[in-house]
Amino acid sequence: MKILGNEIKPGMLIEHKNDLWEVLKAQHVKPGKGGAFNQVEMKSVNKNTKLNERFRSSDSVEKASLDEEKYNFLYEDENDYYFIDQKTFEQINIAKKILGSKGKLLTENLEVTINFYNEKPLSVNLPNQITCKIKSTDVALKGQTVSSSYKPAVLTNGLKIQVPPFIESEDAIIVDTRTIEYIKKIS
Repeated sequence: MKILGNEIKPGMLIEHKNDLWEVLKAQHVKPGKGGAFNQVEMKSVNKNTKLNERFRSSDSVEKASLDEEKYNFLYEDENDYYFIDQKTFEQINIAKKILGSKGKLLTENLEVTINFYNEKPLSVNLPNQITCKIKSTDVALKGQTVSSSYKPAVLTNGLKIQVPPFIESEDAIIVDTRTIEYIKKIS
């Protein structure tokens, strides 16, 4: 789908210079002389390089169309995570580097959304909130107020996050998967 240069927004995927780019930043600039343009910072999905480009409002670019499909997490090995489509029972594997540290939040049968571009898996979206258990955490210091300070904690999956002082080992908490931050304690 063609879009104009001034319609490019952060988070979009566009096809430009025979590559697929994720838009990181977009700033509309109106200089004193000449026409307005959109200054766009992009990252190549395939090559992991960055590019700064100016798009005039009259320029048109191709917005990449992604296919979203629901899968359930099965298991992992040294290099990949494995998922299954619950309707067709088709299995796919995705390299661990695509998910990064968010892969540690995967649990058996967790439903995720996988984005495909030209039938190639591009990214995995986890549910926004996941329940985790605290493996260990430091003892809260006396005099710390609940609202101002956090302490380090290690989850059972190995991730390190910051939690409020009242959280203790073995507590169940909810974690935001987009930012990998503590949301609330489950009582």
